[in-house]
Amino acid sequence: MAGRRNNNDGDNRAKLDKIYEVFDKHNVPVDRGAIWEVQGTPVVKHKDVERLGAAMGIKWEKPQILRAEAYEAVIIVFGSVGDKSEWSIGEAKIMEMIDTGRKNNWGKAIREPKEGTFGNYVVTGNQAAYPYAMAEKRAKDRVILKLADLHGDAYSSEEADDFRQADNDERSDNRRDNRGDSRSDAKPAANDDKPPAREASVSKEDGQAIVQHWVKQIDEMTRTKQAMDIAASKEFIADMKKLSSNGEDYVMGKLSDKSQELKRAAHAG
Repeated sequence: MAGRRNNNDGDNRAKLDKIYEVFDKHNVPVDRGAIWEVQGTPVVKHKDVERLGAAMGIKWEKPQILRAEAYEAVIIVFGSVGDKSEWSIGEAKIMEMIDTGRKNNWGKAIREPKEGTFGNYVVTGNQAAYPYAMAEKRAKDRVILKLADLHGDAYSSEEADDFRQADNDERSDNRRDNRGDSRSDAKPAANDDKPPAREASVSKEDGQAIVQHWVKQIDEMTRTKQAMDIAASKEFIADMKKLSSNGEDYVMGKLSDKSQELKRAAHAG
């Protein structure tokens, strides 16, 4: 059954149309579960924003660190397509959660912020925290949306934990279905009983060591084939399963970025 829509806001429908049109323009497939609405705000899944940026051929400059602390990172990122350039700041401040002693529907512990603490990057259980990775993802997603002329029309799912799919999200499924789009047979939006993001199966220190090891391997790549070799290696696959969802996303993002960089260099040569 199609999700609820905010029918009182005609401008929202125009925004959703614009988002799909931009993805279509750059030949980036997007299924119905990749775009939803939170309190009337169109939200696009982070991985799909990344794919859009790769399809656009964005060239990235080295990020500049504005603030580097144990629990907080603020990074400025610059990107360009042709003669158009944009920049944005990404920030991530860890908010640690404590066990309340209660369980959710999946038997997982329910955690709440420590009294008197605040932040915009929630970390739970033994999940390793990567404030720099989160800050970079937020900054890059903002730059991608700016370069795609979607700034203000759409937000990345990494903007805030509140933007992630939840039971009361307003899905944007109707837009595709009502237009009879050929993608209406695509995978449906995430079910409401979808379990929480995966936590790391290793300690925070071991998780960080795994991330640092593979980021170093990726940085040293000189050929695109090396990216495929890494992604297919049993060691890499096993290590990714040990990381939290955020840790795996970070490493995979680095691998994707490096691969695209090498492809552009090969074509330019």
